[in-house]
Amino acid sequence: MKLQTRLSLKVALLGAGLLQTVGTSHAFTQNTTATFHVGATIVAQCIINSTTDLSFGTGVGVIAADINQTFSNVLSVQCTNSTAYAIGLSAGLGATATVAARQMTGPGSATVTYALYQDSGYSTVWGTTPATDTVGATGNGAPQTYTIYGKVPTQTTPAPGAYQDTITVTVYY
Repeated sequence: MKLQTRLSLKVALLGAGLLQTVGTSHAFTQNTTATFHVGATIVAQCIINSTTDLSFGTGVGVIAADINQTFSNVLSVQCTNSTAYAIGLSAGLGATATVAARQMTGPGSATVTYALYQDSGYSTVWGTTPATDTVGATGNGAPQTYTIYGKVPTQTTPAPGAYQDTITVTVYY
């Protein structure tokens, strides 16, 4: 019986000690501090946010006069702030195309010649050589949109049908 009483007493004291430890609030009188650094390295980068297909229209018949089109906000480029860049437009997929004389291909390999320009006066062809025939700018961190001016010059009209080409946009930075 003495062993059982001692054991009961120890359990009771242990329980009382735990209750006292849990219920006690502490007044903090000391502290210590440390610091750490947070950082990131931003690198120059450009992305093409969007492009939109260009159409010289449907219902075009005999090409007896130039067909001029303004394609507003069809290209959106975003570059890191203060990053210089240039946008190039390829000659397309026409077999003998150049940036000055691109070719939409249609039925039986027939083509319609066209050009893409940087300006509304249709005087500066948009090509792929930086500092020569590309459009240059400096990034501001936000998307920047561009207008492309297109012209189908007067030419011998090919057979009826759908004509198309694919242009590759390249951003140099």
